[in-house]
Amino acid sequence: MKLTRVAAALALVGSAVLVPATSASAAPDTACMRAGMNALKGLGVFSAVAKDGLPISTAVAVGVTPRAGTDVASLPDPLPLSVVLADHRAGDKSLFVYPWCS
Repeated sequence: MKLTRVAAALALVGSAVLVPATSASAAPDTACMRAGMNALKGLGVFSAVAKDGLPISTAVAVGVTPRAGTDVASLPDPLPLSVVLADHRAGDKSLFVYPWCS
C-alpha cells in the first residue's frame, strides 16, 4: 500500500515537469500572470481558455513566442489554463515569452 502511494506521488511529480519550476529564492512573477489574465480577458477568450485550454497557435497569433529551447511539439495543445498561468509565473524560466510581461 505504501509503495503504491510513493509510485503515485512520483507519477504526479513526473507529470509536473511540463511547467518550469522557479528556484526557492525566486518569487513567482504574479504581475506577469495578472497581465496574462488581463490579455486573455481583453481578447474576450478567458472563459473559453478556462474551459477548453489555449491553442498554441492562438497564443503565437497574439505575439507569444516560444523561448529558446522550448520543444513546442512535446507540449499539450491546447495548453490548460493552469499551465498557461504557471508559465507566466515562471519569469525567465518560462516556456514562452509574453509581450505583455516585458
